This record gives sequence, structure tokens and C-alpha cells, in this order.
Amino acid sequence: MPSSTLHTSTDDGVLTVVFDNPPVNVLGATTMRELRDLLLPLREDPSVKVIVFESANPEFFLAHVDMNILDQRDVLEELAAAAPEGVNVFQAVGELLRHQPQVSIVKLAGKARGGGAEFVAAADMAFAATETAGLGQVEALMGITPGGGATQYLRDRVGRNRALEIVLTGQLFDAPTAAAYGWINRAVPAAQLDEYVAEVARTIAALAPGVVAAAKRALPPTDFGSALVVEDEAWASLVGLPAAQQLMAAALEAGAQTPEGERDIESVLRKVSASVLNGQ
Repeated sequence: MPSSTLHTSTDDGVLTVVFDNPPVNVLGATTMRELRDLLLPLREDPSVKVIVFESANPEFFLAHVDMNILDQRDVLEELAAAAPEGVNVFQAVGELLRHQPQVSIVKLAGKARGGGAEFVAAADMAFAATETAGLGQVEALMGITPGGGATQYLRDRVGRNRALEIVLTGQLFDAPTAAAYGWINRAVPAAQLDEYVAEVARTIAALAPGVVAAAKRALPPTDFGSALVVEDEAWASLVGLPAAQQLMAAALEAGAQTPEGERDIESVLRKVSASVLNGQ
């Protein structure tokens, strides 16, 4: 399948999707459109039982939503027109993934924050490298709240108290902690991650016809309904405010969306926030 930010390969019922959007794999409008164009036709393809998502960049799975995403307004408008009623374009990515008939698995070697962490939470399963993986919802440090499903996906996975901790601290959580919280399935030593995920995928893909589909029908994803509308309203009430716009612009100037800045984007955002909010 021709794609500019996704590479795919198929082997015995397992489709591997590799995110490749240098330098740090931000989740931009083009990637969202390509995910939609990939996943929708797969709903009618019984030959694929498992979809494994990984990254071409070992440091970054999906950094977060592109802070320059409005530069792709035409693609965003196309995505908005096609999004299901009651969800925004960012939530549509997670909802599409959550309702795939195939089993979706994230292989997380590096970091996933913001919209990238939301993608991880939307997948059916996630396995992360103990030594190198990390997850964080950094939106609060940008003056906003998550707008791509995180508030609901996290509450469903880790409970309200831990969801509030994740959303409001903006901290980066290591793989063992994320596994203990229930955010991911388990932490796996980095040297074993590839083979571990491959074995899980092979085991599921080798099941008799109909078993995967029946299991997913019996264990359907939670229907969040109007809660996603509330999340979108909360996000929309903040994203256009001067504070949020100033914080994101200053973050880009300070190194966000570069490999150096993204390695510890939490520190970058906290410094920017202290400067902007104190009027310096």
C-alpha cells in the first residue's frame, strides 16, 4: 500500500505497520488519513487477524500530535467531514482502531506521548520495553487537556484516580509503572520485545477461523458515547486560548518536535510554562 508515513508488510495473517514520520514521528494529519485509509478496508479482509504497530525510530513510537497540524487544514477538513458523528478528528483515530475486527497490538520500544499515548491506549494490547519505553499525557503542560480519547481510554484502563494523575501531572511513566497501572499489558526486556510480540501475534493469527472475531464480539470495546463529546468540549474550550497558543509556540521555539527536545519534552514544557505563565 503506497504511503508516505506508514510502511506495511504481511506474514501469515499478521499485518505489521511501521510508523515512519521523521524526525520524531509526530502524529500529523497525513498519518491520520493514512491510518484511516489502511484500517477501513481491512475490516473486510478476513485474511488479516492481527495488526502490529511499531516505529521505524527506536526512540519515538508516536511523539504526540503535530503542533503544526493546522498547516494541514485541508486534510483536517477532509478527516472532519468523514469522522463519525460525536467524535472529533483525533478521537476518530482511536475509535477506528478500537473497533477493528482484527486484534491490534502496539510494540512500544520508545516514547509515546499525547496523541501517541492515546493511540497506545486505543489498541487492544500493548507491550513495552522495560528499559526504554515511556508513556505520558503532556497536554496539561501545553495549557490544554487531552482531546483524542485519553480521558476515557485511561479511565477505562487504569481507573479515575490514576487517569487524573496521568492527565494532570504530565509525567512520563516508565513501562513497569504503566504495566502496574494497567495502561499496557506488560513490560518486556528490550532484547526480548521483538520476539515476544511476534510470538503473541503468531499465536493469535494461528487460531481457527472465526475465533478472533468471536472473541472480539464477546469482549467489545466500551461505548463512551457522549463522554467523548464532553472531552472534546473540554479540549476545545482551552486550545484556542492565548495561554495555550503561547505555550505551544514557545515549546516549538525551545526544541519541541526535534529529537533533542523530545527526549525530555516534559522538562522543556515545564520551563516554557514557567516563563510564559509568569509573563517573562
